[in-house]
Amino acid sequence: MKIAIHHRPNSYSEYWIAYCQKNNIQYKIVDAYANNILEQVSDCDAFMWHHHFHQYKDCLFAKNLIHVIEKKLGKITYPSFESCWHYDDKVGQKYLLEAVGAPIVPTYIFYTRQKALEWIKQTTFPKVFKLRCGASSSNVLLIKTHSQAKRIINIAFGKGIKTLRYFEHIKEQYVKYKRGQVSFRSLLGLIKMWLFHISPIEYYKYHPKEYGYAYFQDFIPNNDSDVRVYVVENKAIAAKRMNRENDFRASGSGKLIYDKDQIDEECIKIAFETCQKLHMQSVAFDFLHNTNGDWVITEISYCRDNKNKGHTGYWTNDIQWHKCQNINICDWIIEDVITKVQNQ
Repeated sequence: MKIAIHHRPNSYSEYWIAYCQKNNIQYKIVDAYANNILEQVSDCDAFMWHHHFHQYKDCLFAKNLIHVIEKKLGKITYPSFESCWHYDDKVGQKYLLEAVGAPIVPTYIFYTRQKALEWIKQTTFPKVFKLRCGASSSNVLLIKTHSQAKRIINIAFGKGIKTLRYFEHIKEQYVKYKRGQVSFRSLLGLIKMWLFHISPIEYYKYHPKEYGYAYFQDFIPNNDSDVRVYVVENKAIAAKRMNRENDFRASGSGKLIYDKDQIDEECIKIAFETCQKLHMQSVAFDFLHNTNGDWVITEISYCRDNKNKGHTGYWTNDIQWHKCQNINICDWIIEDVITKVQNQ
């Protein structure tokens, strides 16, 4: 067995390489950006690449490359194409989740200004406006009135919307710094944001504006938090994420609660069932309570951050809890890939 790994510092690949070294698994560092990447992986059984939307090059071709290596070369890949084709694409996620009957927040997508303007005349507010891309609640706005909705629609079908609003991110980093959340790191993040404003990183420099569509979701009131469940095959971890101060958004708040007794196991059950329907190797679900008290999914992602501190155990797909102090989701992922190679 030989595993091809595209290495990116501070990504899952660091853990995969360490796992292979510790367990005497033969691996090969490859360059997904190289012109001969197909030749590089030809003598391997699997290809693993933690591609990320903040890497503009990944956005250009990662899903295409994975599709070719998996479907045409017959290699096991992580992520698989089914796991990632909808990554950082809330529009694609809407159709996918609807197709498998997953419980989701009612979502509305329009591809013409006229249809969007007609809809806002007959709907109620507030509504949540989102771009199809973005994480940590970036590109998520609460639209409270018809006039606000009309304005954002005109921008979306006019000059377009930048995927990063510098001063919003600077403000968020400053709030985290004042709150003392890993003070040096928060301060460093603040400085980085200022540097991005002066000289943007590649992603924000090359990523185009979003325009030509309008994406809305129903606003669900009375949620002071959401629940993030991350499934890797037959295991799942979860955390409750409290909202930002004076804000309806939880993602990116940094306020996490890992106490299992504060996680409704109905979320775990829905996550496992939906993951199985989607045929995904790994998937992060964000859950909210709707007005009927039911759990609904707001969006999904094949990956999440690789920080594992705080989790005290995990659930298996029979919804049984297992205490564990040393959880490493990256190990779970590569172990699943190894199993798939062995069973191929």
